[in-house]
Amino acid sequence: MIERYSRKEMKVIWEDYNKYSIWLDIELAAAEAMEKFKIIPKGVVKKVKSKGKINVKRISIIENKVKHDVIAFLTSITEKAGKEARYLHKGMTSSDVLDTCFNLQLKQSGKILIKDIDELLKSIKKQATKYKHTLCIGRSHGIHAEPITFGLKLLTYYQEFLRNRKRLENSIKEISTCAISGAVGTFANIDPRIESYVAKKLKLSVEPISTQIIPRDRHAQFFSTLAIIASSIERFAVEIRHLQRTEVLEVEEFFGKKQKGSSAMPHKKNPILSENLTGLARLIRSSVIPSLENIALWHERDISHSAVERNIGPDSTIALDFALSRLNDVIKNLNIYPKNMMKNLNLTNGIFFSQRILLELTSVGFTREESYRLVQRNAMKSWINSSPFFENIANDKIITNKIPVNKLKKLFNFSYHTKKINIIFKRCLKK
Repeated sequence: MIERYSRKEMKVIWEDYNKYSIWLDIELAAAEAMEKFKIIPKGVVKKVKSKGKINVKRISIIENKVKHDVIAFLTSITEKAGKEARYLHKGMTSSDVLDTCFNLQLKQSGKILIKDIDELLKSIKKQATKYKHTLCIGRSHGIHAEPITFGLKLLTYYQEFLRNRKRLENSIKEISTCAISGAVGTFANIDPRIESYVAKKLKLSVEPISTQIIPRDRHAQFFSTLAIIASSIERFAVEIRHLQRTEVLEVEEFFGKKQKGSSAMPHKKNPILSENLTGLARLIRSSVIPSLENIALWHERDISHSAVERNIGPDSTIALDFALSRLNDVIKNLNIYPKNMMKNLNLTNGIFFSQRILLELTSVGFTREESYRLVQRNAMKSWINSSPFFENIANDKIITNKIPVNKLKKLFNFSYHTKKINIIFKRCLKK
């Protein structure tokens, strides 16, 4: 992931130094277990810890010669630690180190993403509560439907990201496994107790059965979850983009005093942050198909998944971290215009009360078909002539013969549409 979309805390997880540090932790944990069970001499871990330092540049030089990253790493450590380092990696295979490390990196990344979601949830909740009773028009198919409140609109995103948080927690748990089972996963050259020790030391679960690699359906779930979260980000971003259109202008991204909107048109204030989030969501979702295809490897292992994961691991987590943080900033600093919401609400001269009239007509004896036809006829007049819907209804003798005008007027009441708002908020914010 390029610097422009990288935040330091997440980026560090995927840097070579952190990766090799985890490799060393895995090797030392395994060696500790081997010392404990008297498989290797005592003192190996102490010696390697004191002298076996990570040298990223040296590992790279060795790898260029031997064409094997784990061998290059072990050679580099041995150069510093001396002959005791020969006991490292005893009975293990490269995938024991690589897969356990990758899962730890995903777990570390996941924890940051959980924090990001928690911050976003706070911001959405605050804005939803503030605008809990702020009227705006609800839209279906992009067309005015019936009144809602802006707070209710925001509350849908709050619930969605609560679900995303739960999905991510489950996916982190799914990939938090450790495999130290040796070639083709049979433990022929390593004691299963070593695996249990390492897993406990690294706060992972033992992989029940590995085929030399940890099964990739676990990772497919993780990356699919990231994609779902990205899609939720995009849904929010697209809503902001729609609501910022000049002819709508119910919300607007914060625009700094020195900010420029266009190189050609000085009047422009564009929703660039939300557009950027839409693009990042596409990038994050692109990791799903490769992660699913990584499940079907040859026999007990091949390395066709390796290049994929070296890319999608850092790229997807770094991009999602950035996107969640950016969305949080957008929500916290969003310019919200209740007056424009009310202006847009009144654009169609009250025709959104059509269902209320429809239901009342059915209650006084009209069939649903008759009621629909009467209401639609008057609503279409309002559409075509820009005339008040109430006046059209009040002048329709077929309707007023059944419902007096003064009673009809009472049906044109915004509070009818918002009377259950408190119930919905209570249901969604009960925790």
